Amino acid sequence: MTTLICGSLAYDTIMVFPDRFKNYILPDQIHILNVCFVNPEMRREYGGCAGNIAYSLKLLGGDPLPMGTVGSDFQLYRQRFQELEIPDHHLAELEGLFTAQCVITTDLDNNQITAFHPGAMDQAHKNRVADAEGVTLGIVAPDGREATLQHAADFAELGVPFIMDPGQNLPLFNKQELLGFVDQATWLVMNDYESQLLMDRVESPLEALVDQLEAIVVTRGAEGSRIYTNGSVLEIPAVHVEEPVDPTGCGDAFRAGMLYGLARGWQWEVTGRIASLLGAYKVAYHGTQNHHFSREAFAKRYLESFGEALPTDWQGD
Repeated sequence: MTTLICGSLAYDTIMVFPDRFKNYILPDQIHILNVCFVNPEMRREYGGCAGNIAYSLKLLGGDPLPMGTVGSDFQLYRQRFQELEIPDHHLAELEGLFTAQCVITTDLDNNQITAFHPGAMDQAHKNRVADAEGVTLGIVAPDGREATLQHAADFAELGVPFIMDPGQNLPLFNKQELLGFVDQATWLVMNDYESQLLMDRVESPLEALVDQLEAIVVTRGAEGSRIYTNGSVLEIPAVHVEEPVDPTGCGDAFRAGMLYGLARGWQWEVTGRIASLLGAYKVAYHGTQNHHFSREAFAKRYLESFGEALPTDWQGD
């Protein structure tokens, strides 16, 4: 069952400043700020919401099909996808542009300075969902603003069930556009902060919005997640992690777990637990695409975490 993943592809450059920003910034000189932070530690990671979701879904044994726009510097990322056997034929390479780039510098107090260059991502609306064949499920993950609007409309017009995931781009959309997503989508997923922002923007509680959807899923970090569906609220616990390392990308891993369960028609309790466990695997690793596990190990940890075994057809994938 092919799952179309519309969203961003990006390179993440992560640097650690071994001091505190406040020691280098003079509050009364902010208007003429000119500073340089020397960062001896640096990592370059593969990222972007579509790339992260596709990676985790493939780990589970799913059939991801990422769709996005990338720049002429995408060769290494494309090679990685090919090695992972993740299809790349709907990743349109635009000459003269860079793949989206995110540069993050973190100091010893965990303060962050982030610079983001959207690059080719801003042209993602040129892709059309209808160009992908055999798609039975989809997700609209954070991407260019016009692409988000376009792909949500595409899925709805084609009658393909999809998850709407506005993510950090939620503030880019006005009330009518957000209500349009609720009307078009089959499921809606957000973190706790984004859910509060959505309710403020559309002036409606989640309990009223969910009447137009099959479910609304709200992730809450270490407190687990809530699934609003069929007039009830399911509480999904977080999975304990002995040594959490990096929360970046946990939301994308969670969404991959959702897609896996939805593709198989499993109950929300099972789907939510798979998503929660996948997020726990991710948080134990630096970067968004460095976690790994065997299917046997995943099934064992699921049993240990929730006291129940995965459905029997898990073994038949």
